[in-house]
Amino acid sequence: MSDHALRLLREQPHLAELAAFPFNFDLTRADHGEAVRLASGGPLEAVAGDDTGGTYFVCGDGSVLYADSEGSAGIIGNSVDEALEVLVGLPGWHDYLGLAPADGEEKIRAAVAETEEEIREYHGIDDERTELRAGLGLPERSPVELIGLLHAALLRTEPDFLLLNAEEGGAHDLLDRHPRPPLWEAVLARGRTDLTLLREGSAWDEVAGDRARRALALRAAQFDRREGDLPLLRHLLRHEAEASMTDELRLAAVLVGLHGCAEDLPLLYEVRETDFDTWCGLGGMPEPDADPAELRSWARDLDDSLFGTDPTDEPLFTWTGLAHEQGLVELARAALIRRLDDIDFRAYCDARDGKATDRRDASQLGSLVHEFEQLGDTFQALRAQRLYVPLQTRAWDRVSALLRLARLEREEGRFGAAIRTLASLRDTLAEPDGGADVGGGSGSGSGSDKSLGHWQRTNLGAYIVEEHYAVARTAATDTALADEVRAVTVAAGELLARLSGTARANVERHLAGTTDTHTDTHTDSRTDTHTDTGANPDAGVSAEPTPPPPSAG
Repeated sequence: MSDHALRLLREQPHLAELAAFPFNFDLTRADHGEAVRLASGGPLEAVAGDDTGGTYFVCGDGSVLYADSEGSAGIIGNSVDEALEVLVGLPGWHDYLGLAPADGEEKIRAAVAETEEEIREYHGIDDERTELRAGLGLPERSPVELIGLLHAALLRTEPDFLLLNAEEGGAHDLLDRHPRPPLWEAVLARGRTDLTLLREGSAWDEVAGDRARRALALRAAQFDRREGDLPLLRHLLRHEAEASMTDELRLAAVLVGLHGCAEDLPLLYEVRETDFDTWCGLGGMPEPDADPAELRSWARDLDDSLFGTDPTDEPLFTWTGLAHEQGLVELARAALIRRLDDIDFRAYCDARDGKATDRRDASQLGSLVHEFEQLGDTFQALRAQRLYVPLQTRAWDRVSALLRLARLEREEGRFGAAIRTLASLRDTLAEPDGGADVGGGSGSGSGSDKSLGHWQRTNLGAYIVEEHYAVARTAATDTALADEVRAVTVAAGELLARLSGTARANVERHLAGTTDTHTDTHTDSRTDTHTDTGANPDAGVSAEPTPPPPSAG
């Protein structure tokens, strides 16, 4: 990392003036005009700008990120010194974003010469370039070298330097349109290496004993199938069963079953009988005395419906989950944010055009919320949940979605929003057919939605009460919300009184601190599941405890 040139610009006004004109790196234009941040949470310092509204930021490792005024951003240098080499050596660099070293020297030199001749029609750049290079100690590089530096820098933008609007959370577009490897290729790289080791007869226990490496090796085997893989597949299958039911366990069973060997039937049956989850997840598997052809048919059917040999057919969440497991957090985060942005944009266009939002987005949004929470990114999870809530038509689902929304708002410190969300939740409890939106009331309904008929006797009811108290307690730190906090506390008491005997007793014990204490992050993904307790509505409310509510005084 080098900021030698930046220090010189700040110390020597004449050099700063040359950088500003004609090379458009102006220290006085460092105000970007809107709040931005890196998705990774890394440091970001605005150091200069240009006359088009673009801004130059220095990142934590010294890389320079340029953000234009149209919502695009990209790394243009590994340091300020390198970025200035590009800006000074290629004053028309915006026109070269599509160039790459592979275009060849002739094309690169012709493009640069054409742009610079146009610039010279208005002002000089040659003497100024010589003077600024000398003053900053920048080397003289050829246009081909500089395009190589710029191209390499641009390709580093994602995932580590993905720029977001700090308020809304949407990502900036890439500054360039150069092709990048698909997500699955980066995720599978380690798995392919391990699969090669396994085929060579080495590292069997090391790979099989590591959950992340084992899963990746199985995925690599999915897309590179070889007849001689059966022994290693059996080995991976036995170890994957220890993790209970996973997609990779089903994949391993399918890959073994496709070989159609009768001797594998007892092994597959043993794996299926590992626990209740594996018994359900591997349902339909042939019995140990079945014909091998039946085993092969079962495996082929599952392979055709769930797996296959094309990595581009796999859902995004397969790859983001595997990326997270092997520590590629920013790679997963960037891909998930891009998908959320796509859904957000479609929802905006649908609302503008008066169209109904595609219902398929509801399932993806639910998965996005879960994945972002797994990454610890509550901010993006909240974005996704806000889009998810209006898509819920069943009263139970609306209440569950509003409950999770309130929790996310609370965890993000948006206490006023959480209080309003809980008010909408209570409106839905009162009038299930109203379809209350966040912050709004519910209308009169026909009474046909009975899904909330026994909410007082379920885990959902306990979670609702606990979240009311949690919001009241945390929001009490904001004195401007004193009246709202009192209202939420009163509402919590009223809801508690409506719970059935078992549910109310459990919650009261938790609130009184008579059971083991936990944090108040209990309303996780369970708030989006249907937690009816079956024939005995008073049975087994398992709500986790919440500390006592704040004083209403």
